[in-house]
Amino acid sequence: MNISGAVEGASSARILLVNHNRSGLAARKAILEEAGHSITTATSAEDAWEQLAKSRFDLVVTEYKMAKMNGVELIKKIRSLEPATSVILLSGYVEPLGLTETTTGADLVLAKSANEVTHLLRAVSRLLRQKAKKPVGSERKTASASRRKLSSRSTGTAAGGG
Repeated sequence: MNISGAVEGASSARILLVNHNRSGLAARKAILEEAGHSITTATSAEDAWEQLAKSRFDLVVTEYKMAKMNGVELIKKIRSLEPATSVILLSGYVEPLGLTETTTGADLVLAKSANEVTHLLRAVSRLLRQKAKKPVGSERKTASASRRKLSSRSTGTAAGGG
């Protein structure tokens, strides 16, 4: 598969990649970097939340099953901080748990599978193209104010369960 062809037309983006499995994290990071994106990684939802408090990301790719806080709980927190951030939820439990965009709050839900790489690259490309078409006005100002509030809180409170 030609990775550059799979994401043709997509510009470089800042992506936060969240996965508790270090092997899966490294593999997805390598694929997304090869596609030209800047990747920040987190091995837990709590770590991801800390990264989100420090930096702005164009896209978050998170898995569902994690300790303490699952992917859906992380998505809810992301939406409260930065509603315009695009989110992809990856899971091996999409069908058994009925995970959909509606039930999770994600922009896209992808099943982990043999075709995951192709689906992930296409999903990233599609969401970034959609985001590029949207005006960035007041949503960013509101999110920046939320980030300032979050940064002023103690890290223990901001990274707590949820």
